[in-house]
Amino acid sequence: MTKRTKEKPVYKRILLKLTGESLQGKVGYGVDFQVAQSIAQQIKDVKELGVSIACVIGGGNIFRGMKAADRGMDRVTADYIGMLATVINSMVLQDALESIGVQTRVQSAIKVDQLAEQFIRRRAVRHLEKERVVIFAGGTGNPFFTTDTAAVLRAVEVEADVILKATKVDGVYSADPAKDSKAKKFKNLQYMDVLNKRLEVMDSTAISLCMNHGLPIVVFDLMTPGNIKRVVLGEPIGTTVS
Repeated sequence: MTKRTKEKPVYKRILLKLTGESLQGKVGYGVDFQVAQSIAQQIKDVKELGVSIACVIGGGNIFRGMKAADRGMDRVTADYIGMLATVINSMVLQDALESIGVQTRVQSAIKVDQLAEQFIRRRAVRHLEKERVVIFAGGTGNPFFTTDTAAVLRAVEVEADVILKATKVDGVYSADPAKDSKAKKFKNLQYMDVLNKRLEVMDSTAISLCMNHGLPIVVFDLMTPGNIKRVVLGEPIGTTVS
C-alpha cells in the first residue's frame, strides 16, 4: 500500500501530460536519466497523497513526426515512428518509477507485446484502483493525432479530474516570454480563449475534446521541483484552462 500524508489534494485522479523534451534535460536530445529520476520522485510524492495517477509522455526528444514529414518523409510513417518513440520514453519513466518502489504499468495503443500491455480501458482503470501508476504509450494509435489529443482521450476514458500539462514555462503567455518581454501571463483562461487566440496550450482537437467533456487543464512549470505536488494541493501556480 502507498504511504499516505495528511495533506489534502484537490484532485482524486490526474492525467499528467509530459513532453518528450522534458526527459532530455540539459543533454539536448535523448534521455537524461537524472531528470527521469527527478520526475519519478515528483510523481511518487503525489502518489503518497492518495492521488490516482496516469501519464502520457511525448516522443519529441527522440523523433518528431511532423518535422520529419516537413522534410519529405511520408507523414503516416513519420507519425508511427513518433508513436514508437513514446513507447521508449514510457519505458524509461516506468523504470525510473519502479526503481523507487512505485508499481507501474505501461499500456500501448500500438501492439508491442514484449514491451507493454495493449491499451484496454477497463484494465487501465483496474490498475489505477490498485494504486499503480499507468503510463499510456503509442498516442491514440492513429497517425495525424498528437500526444496532447491522446492525453485528453485517455483522461476522459479513465475519468480523470484534470489534465496537468507539465512544460518548461510557468504557464500560458500571450507570446513567447523568452522572445517578448511584454508577454502577458494568463492565470485563468476559457477553452474558447485558447482556440480564438491560437494560444499554444494544446492543439485544437485536444482543447475541443476538453471543452466537450468539461475537463480542466493546468499548465505549469515542471522544472521547479515539487510543482506537480503544489498543483495537486491546489496552490495557484501556472494557468488553468476551464
